[in-house]
Amino acid sequence: MFFVLNKEKIYSYIVVLSTVFVLFAVSTLLFQDTDNKTIETAANIEKELPIYSVDTKDNKVAITMNCAWNADDIDQILKTLDKQKVKITFFMVGEWVDKYPDAVKKISQAGHEIANHSDNHKHVNNLSYEENVEEILNCSKKIKEITGKETTLYRGPYGEYNNTVIKAAKDNNHTVIQWSLDTLDYNGLDEDQMWDRLKNKITNGSIILMHNGTENTAKALDGILTKIKEKGFEIVKVSDLIYKENYQIDNNGTQKQINTMNN
Repeated sequence: MFFVLNKEKIYSYIVVLSTVFVLFAVSTLLFQDTDNKTIETAANIEKELPIYSVDTKDNKVAITMNCAWNADDIDQILKTLDKQKVKITFFMVGEWVDKYPDAVKKISQAGHEIANHSDNHKHVNNLSYEENVEEILNCSKKIKEITGKETTLYRGPYGEYNNTVIKAAKDNNHTVIQWSLDTLDYNGLDEDQMWDRLKNKITNGSIILMHNGTENTAKALDGILTKIKEKGFEIVKVSDLIYKENYQIDNNGTQKQINTMNN
């Protein structure tokens, strides 16, 4: 078989080869600096992770309550928590704080932990570093004006996070907290349905997600707390569950304490 090469085909091959050569040369230059060191690419940038759960031998779990909608059920929730002698962590949106300062005050005075859930409940993955910082600091300021306390825990709206979000939080003294178990209470599940989502998965160090302002959360809370206790778990605030120093977060988002003792 013979290949007939006319001038047009030869020219086309030359163009293709030249383009490949130029692209290779440009990529080589782009990924090296003047000292011939490889520039960090997206593939080798380590992904930051929030805390989803905690590796602990203690039979402790944390319940977190996101506050972003109404405050109609806060009194009932607080009454149940008081009855059960349980303290939990409330993640509050700044706009919610603006609307319901009395609820914020009641929660704080009852001894529960108040954490940061952004100022305006935006999709934070779409925001710049500076915009994320603003969301965190504005919310924290509003909470401090009512409670006198700084927030130290942060949870992004919609469970969103990326390296920019986590860096913005860390740089402003906030630890980013997710959850390992979701009651899906915001979907209108009742107590039995919520418990079905927890009963076979709850373990030491679990962080449970709930929301106020839903159809059934306040009504279901007493039963959920009782069932968790019956399984032998103590319910604590997030800050009483997580490690504050000497820790690492594995690829599953599990926070583990690093043994710093000399062997």
